[in-house]
Amino acid sequence: MFDKILIANRGEIALRILRACKELGIASVAVHSTADADAMHVKLADESVCIGGPRPSDSYLNIPQIVAACEITNADAVHPGYGFLAENARFAEILEEHKITFIGPTSEHIRVMGDKIEAKTTAKALGLPVVPGSDGAVGAGGDTKAIAESIGYPVLIKAAAGGGGRGMKVAETAEDLETAVSTARAEAKAAFGDDTLYLEKYLGKPRHIEIQVIGDGQGNAAHLGERDCSLQRRHQKVWEEALSPALNDDQRAQIGGTVAHAMQEMKYRGAGTVEFLYENGEFYFIEMNTRLQVEHPVTEMITGIDLVIEQIRIASGAQLSFRQDDVTFNGHAIECRINAEHPETFIPSPGLIKQFHPPGGLGVRVDSGAYAGYTIPPYYDSLIGKLIVHARNRNECLMRLKRALSEFVIEGVDTTIPLFSALISEPDIVNGSYDIHWLENYLKKS
Repeated sequence: MFDKILIANRGEIALRILRACKELGIASVAVHSTADADAMHVKLADESVCIGGPRPSDSYLNIPQIVAACEITNADAVHPGYGFLAENARFAEILEEHKITFIGPTSEHIRVMGDKIEAKTTAKALGLPVVPGSDGAVGAGGDTKAIAESIGYPVLIKAAAGGGGRGMKVAETAEDLETAVSTARAEAKAAFGDDTLYLEKYLGKPRHIEIQVIGDGQGNAAHLGERDCSLQRRHQKVWEEALSPALNDDQRAQIGGTVAHAMQEMKYRGAGTVEFLYENGEFYFIEMNTRLQVEHPVTEMITGIDLVIEQIRIASGAQLSFRQDDVTFNGHAIECRINAEHPETFIPSPGLIKQFHPPGGLGVRVDSGAYAGYTIPPYYDSLIGKLIVHARNRNECLMRLKRALSEFVIEGVDTTIPLFSALISEPDIVNGSYDIHWLENYLKKS
């Protein structure tokens, strides 16, 4: 096992990793920007190192500074959390070159699954169902039109290096294609430095279903069920639940088994999430995230498996501590992302938190690094924390969530708590009958 782990992240996920380190008896190092000197994980870590200014490029994305922090503190492993460098293959390689363990997949798996075209090709070879689309990158002109016509309109233009909805456009007809492609290409170049595009069939009302997997790199892998992440705004998830109200046990076992087998074939190491669109009883692979997900707590709540501790164990060379037959699903869990944003305009609301009172009680979990007197900096994601509730079934879970939201007090900044309080009374939410477009349509009517 490791002696000391450096946490190359900030906010609630840094605190989440720190807690796992403490439970394993491993010393922790918090790195932070000048803007995060008063962050909770910095206060609680065994050691802390300031690695630069408030801009992410000066600190949390500054690989030389992070490696230097490892060396001066004698950290023998790095946990990247999510975002920032979590899916940076070169970062993983650099750490290994310095004999520092990257707590995550191999750099090769990060690289393959980070390229959307190569990921789709790999998924298809592993037996995963994929969305009909181009076999590789598309150029401009007649070839793109021919591919779009063979797929059938509407088509989705996507950035190969993309994520978060950037570099993604829909062409409803052949007349829309040229503009959609040029716009997507410009967005992709600006966001990722790579304007490679590919085409997929656009599905009308799919759900976003993702399968949590974990492997030890030694041929052992298991799935931990699915999460339904269909409630999204601008392709960003805001509400996640497990298990999905849209699937039955047979569908769950079939797609989960298929994904777990693929991870065994890959000899995948660490935690990962294989994401699908689901429509009319069919699954279509869209991407794989080779890291811990923001929404991992809902899986932990229904399985009782600590994903971060398992990540650390596996990175130290241990085998997976359980087998597929050991995984059972208990009840239902829902997570709401509480952001420092206006609940109607979604304008970010950084600033001083004057009051902070998280809800409590049976089945209520709050993952947050916020506290009264903490100032939310304007330089990063607006996530304040995550409210996760667990109960015996979905109806009880919704009632518990309603109660927890009513108890959650955050004063001094705008938050999205009122949005979730409104959503929880919507019939479609109560019934679980929503798709990836539902929230956007709801907000347009509001």
